[in-house]
Amino acid sequence: MKKLCILSLLVSICTFGQQTVLNQKIQSIIGNKKATVGISVLGFENGFTYHKNADRKLPMQSVFKFHIAAAVLDLVDQGKLSLDQKIPLNASNLLKNTWSPLRDRYPDGNPGVPVSEILEMTVAKSDNNGCDILLNLLEGTDTVQKFIDSKGVKDFQIRYSEAQMHKDWNVQYSNYTTPKSAADVLKKFYDGKLLSEKSTAYLMKIMLSTSTGMNKIVEQLPKNTPVARKTGASGKNNAGLTGAENEIAIVTLPNGNHYAIAVLVSNSTESDAVNCRMISDISKAVWDDLNK
Repeated sequence: MKKLCILSLLVSICTFGQQTVLNQKIQSIIGNKKATVGISVLGFENGFTYHKNADRKLPMQSVFKFHIAAAVLDLVDQGKLSLDQKIPLNASNLLKNTWSPLRDRYPDGNPGVPVSEILEMTVAKSDNNGCDILLNLLEGTDTVQKFIDSKGVKDFQIRYSEAQMHKDWNVQYSNYTTPKSAADVLKKFYDGKLLSEKSTAYLMKIMLSTSTGMNKIVEQLPKNTPVARKTGASGKNNAGLTGAENEIAIVTLPNGNHYAIAVLVSNSTESDAVNCRMISDISKAVWDDLNK
């Protein structure tokens, strides 16, 4: 018993020391930036945690597409929806003034595109039209909120669609999460507590193929590092304010261990390049710390 107590104490001391060094690195990255930066890191196998502004409710922007995709796949798991179900694409759901690789692929519409393709474009390429098509299948954001709530995830809220956020800058602040909540939902997802084994593997594969935000979490990590991720960005308003520059991810270390990382940059007057570089530098600092 005495040996176990000593071992536990040594682990606590080492963890505290590790957090202190990491905090110093991160503070040097964000200390002089005109932005609110929320960070949460959770080691899956070793229980390591790091939090800064992790209880702040910050706008998600397209990060919420992870939650929406999970809610869609929950209906697939229940047999209420099929990934093979065809959705007609036309001018009513392929809006022009928004980010949409799906619209670019089908500029003249299509009589029937499978849900799977729309979901994959929504997550891996952050398609805004695809997102709202999925929300329509779910009959609105309430379905997403209730599903994620039911899994014990706290401190997040999803009320508005992409189209609604495009119409009103302030609406994005009602689609919020805390960094800690984002890391928590990723851990539950990884542990199979959100979806079936099949749907978990499917969504993980899509997230691993994400092509947006290459200058954020993955930028400075070793090439071919497995990173299952979801990005989000608001752009700037007329006053030069960035509402959100975000990314959440599950990262696999060379030793096979994993960690969730959520970095949310909000209300920033820095340039887009600086905001993204902060996320990149924070990601590298966490990687270096956990890869020792």
